[in-house]
Amino acid sequence: MKTVRALILTAAIASTLAACNRDRETSPDAPATGTASVVAPATAAAPMGFDSDTPFAKVKLTLPDAIKAQPDLHASLYAKEVQTLRQFVEGAQGERAEAGFDEDRPPYEKTIAVTAAGETTGLLSLKRMDFDYSGGAHPNTITTGILWDKTAKRQVPGTALFRAGADMTALDRALCAALNTAKAARSPGSPPVTLTGSDWSCPKAAATPFVLTGGSMPGKAAGLTFLVGPYQIGPYSDGAYEIALPASDFQSLLAPQWAGEFAGTLSRTGDVTPTR
Repeated sequence: MKTVRALILTAAIASTLAACNRDRETSPDAPATGTASVVAPATAAAPMGFDSDTPFAKVKLTLPDAIKAQPDLHASLYAKEVQTLRQFVEGAQGERAEAGFDEDRPPYEKTIAVTAAGETTGLLSLKRMDFDYSGGAHPNTITTGILWDKTAKRQVPGTALFRAGADMTALDRALCAALNTAKAARSPGSPPVTLTGSDWSCPKAAATPFVLTGGSMPGKAAGLTFLVGPYQIGPYSDGAYEIALPASDFQSLLAPQWAGEFAGTLSRTGDVTPTR
């Protein structure tokens, strides 16, 4: 009897999962068929979002309107992120089935939100926030940047903005000083961090994700906002930091190809972390 009940429960879970996938994996912008396959940008635009809600995991993707003008980026990014979310659902299903499915245990969650950060004549900068809860002590959010060359129609690494072999020491120090100012305001009395600390240390600028940040001049970036995650310069409770630095801090380090994309002044510098 126990074997029969186990088989019935397994079949019921599989049926529920299939029904949820059929009902929930269609975004408002997706084709009427409900499929999440990528359509070539030459024939139709990719959807602007995706979501799936199963007993094992809830996942969601949102993309910004700014991406519509870059169909190659739109199609490739949608396909990549949907694949990431599907793999998360599959992993959650396998892990929770192996541990013994518990209906009272909330499903895992993963949300990928891509938003427009800054845009110049030649570059589009997006901020990608990946929220992940897999049953641990707390959820985790990782924020990174996506940089798109609008002319070449390809994604480029952030380091491509800087001259090869450029001495980044001055920018490292500027980022570290701004982080310490933000850290002191957020956690009074906490010890400052250095570039060579043992427990916590300031991240190097070249190894830190960032987004372009607009300012006083349309079509130009006035600076960069560096995205520093939790645990990097303090405990998790301190949270993440978003630190805006003006172009004057790194103008001399820029590669000639991209130097003209920067001009104007930032409206805010230092800690620009969004508050909820």
